[in-house]
Amino acid sequence: QVQLVESGGGLVQAGGSLRLSCAASGSIFSINVMAWYRQAPGKQRELVAVITSGGGTNYAGSVKGRFTISRDNAKNTMYLQMNSLKPEDTAVYYCYCSVPPNWGQGTQVTVSS
Repeated sequence: QVQLVESGGGLVQAGGSLRLSCAASGSIFSINVMAWYRQAPGKQRELVAVITSGGGTNYAGSVKGRFTISRDNAKNTMYLQMNSLKPEDTAVYYCYCSVPPNWGQGTQVTVSS
């Protein structure tokens, strides 16, 4: 049984920073491709950033240069450092793992202008 638990969301002013964490259990974390998605009210869930088992990364154009995805395989944890936050970053952020496919419960990020 895979379990993904996100934490670190909250309310922040525009220009501020937050760091999200995703703790994984019950999966072979080190070989997993992991990702962060987000879903804003009334919009479809979208990919924010992805990190491979080898540490390769890719980002959505809207967050490139502001967000950094990373992972600590020893701690079975993935992170998303979010800097220079904008009101349009407001969304529920979800952690995703690929093997087996599974989602976390989400953590709310709200950026005020």
